[in-house]
This record gives sequence, structure tokens and C-alpha cells, in this order.
Amino acid sequence: MNLKEYFANTNGYGIMSTSDSKGGVNAAVYSRPHVMEDGSLAVIMNNRLSHENVKDNPNAHYLFIEDGPGYKGKRLTLSFLREEQDSDLLFELCRRCHPSDLEPEGKTRFLVYFKVEKELPLVGSGS
Repeated sequence: MNLKEYFANTNGYGIMSTSDSKGGVNAAVYSRPHVMEDGSLAVIMNNRLSHENVKDNPNAHYLFIEDGPGYKGKRLTLSFLREEQDSDLLFELCRRCHPSDLEPEGKTRFLVYFKVEKELPLVGSGS
């Protein structure tokens, strides 16, 4: 199953790990990423620490834990490609966003695109 099918059909939750240029790490809960036609992953990020870290250090890691018994999921090593700020596509993709005119004053969101460098199962080496 490719990543687009996987994330469209699998429920669970994700954790994005990032670090700044000095190695200060951060982890935050994220929903399922959007898999774009070119194979990149798009993640909606608020203007917080994870987003600041990605601007500082283009490497990130996304860990997805499937709902249900056992330890199933994926570990994805990512590298930053580009971003869009408060774009129409961001609001189209956002599962929990309000229309842009209903968003709180001054709230900024980014649609951040990543290249998947490596894919591993949640547990084990994948070999």
C-alpha cells in the first residue's frame, strides 16, 4: 500500500519531531499528513516551535501510530521542501480549520511540504 492510500484509510495519530540548528529537540502531536500527487507530504503547522525548527533545520521525523491493538504504524524521515502561508489549498486540506475569515485575528498557518527520505515500520527495521 502506498502512503497516499495508507493515510487515507488508516486512523491513528502522529508525532512530528524537529530540532533547531543547535540540536534542541521538540516533539508535537500532528494529525495524518496529506500525501500530494508528487509523493511529497504536506503538514499543516501553526506558527509555533515545530515550524520555527523546520525553518532552522530542514530535517524532521514523523512517527504514526495506528489505532488498535499492538504496535503498528510508520516512521518517516523527512526533509523540508517548501511552504505556503494561509493558502487556499491549506484551508481546503485542513480537517479542523475554520474558513479563513473565521480564524482568530493574527493566526497564521503554514502548509509545509516534505520529501520522504526513508520509510520504516513503527517497530523493527523493515527488513
